[in-house]
Amino acid sequence: MGVRSALLRYAARRPTVLAVALPGGTASRLAVEAELCRRGLPAADTPADADLLVVCGVPTHRDLPWLDRLGAAVPSPASRVVVPAAGRAADLLDTATSLLGTAPLAYRPAPSDDGEPETARRGDDRDGLRLDRLRLTLGPALPDWPAGLVLRLTLQGDLVQTAETDTRCAVGRVVLPAGRAPFWDEPALNAASGGSFVTRGQVARRCCAAHLDSAARLLAVTGCDTLAARCRRSRDTVLAGAPSARIVGELRATTRRVARSRTVRRALAGVGPLPRRRARAAGVTGPALVADGDSHDRLLVWMAEVERFGADLDDPRAPETGGGASGPRGVLDPARPPSAALLGVLPGLLAGVDFAAARIIVASLDPDLDELTSSPDRPETPHG
Repeated sequence: MGVRSALLRYAARRPTVLAVALPGGTASRLAVEAELCRRGLPAADTPADADLLVVCGVPTHRDLPWLDRLGAAVPSPASRVVVPAAGRAADLLDTATSLLGTAPLAYRPAPSDDGEPETARRGDDRDGLRLDRLRLTLGPALPDWPAGLVLRLTLQGDLVQTAETDTRCAVGRVVLPAGRAPFWDEPALNAASGGSFVTRGQVARRCCAAHLDSAARLLAVTGCDTLAARCRRSRDTVLAGAPSARIVGELRATTRRVARSRTVRRALAGVGPLPRRRARAAGVTGPALVADGDSHDRLLVWMAEVERFGADLDDPRAPETGGGASGPRGVLDPARPPSAALLGVLPGLLAGVDFAAARIIVASLDPDLDELTSSPDRPETPHG
């Protein structure tokens, strides 16, 4: 009993944390990540590695089954906490940590989404060989994964045969307060609507932080944890309101270190090529269109945008909105938000690639499903 209590106290001092974000929970996720960084708490990649499960955002009834299954996969002693708002991150983390190991949580069994187990069946591959086909589902909650995205893959060996995106976890849910825009697009949309005065610096600051966040997630998925942590620190500094003169040098050093990394280039070059003509035909705008290339090219465009926006963080002028509002992922068309176009090209990019490259391709596009929650249209389910 004494040994068990001692181990529980040790685990509670420095728990390994699995933080998952829900649609509409971007601000909460950023606050939780900044708090975990400040406390030096390690991040878990899987539920089996975690002591503490942190859910960022406001769960709906449709989230409860998979959240229960996720929580049940965290080994005991475990604790779970929901952080519904960014301002409550520190207090709720304190509470969850203090309860770790003292109040075991009971998770009720939950049915699967479709009632069908994952199966492996035989089928012809591209070379005419008969190999097992494995159905595999990724999402809706993984570290460094678009919140709410479910990706259904059919694998033969280690190759992706077909891919289908499912955004039902995000589309149609009421998670954004009335009149609120997606976190990353909010300043640009407010400037375009004229509802409140927004400076060019505020738009630049949010876009700069968004690109750093996307780069950090891509680098983390690639295994470049040091560079990912550096991008996250810069992102948090930008969001905290640091003046441009103080942070522009740090941003330049970060972007150039990422751009010159041979490890990053070897990991990303040739993965998920998206030519400009194909992107334009699919309605893609923003960095993915400008990149006109593979995952590494898209990362370099993000880095170039970070430097460009980093110089304008304190610009007091009103932004130019003559050509329509633009957010970090492209032109903010209410009928077809930029992330809808990114999700549209995703299945085609995944078909035929190694499974190991699938998460890299998703991270290199980094669609924001919060844009779909505020879209008047329901996007179709793309597959390839």
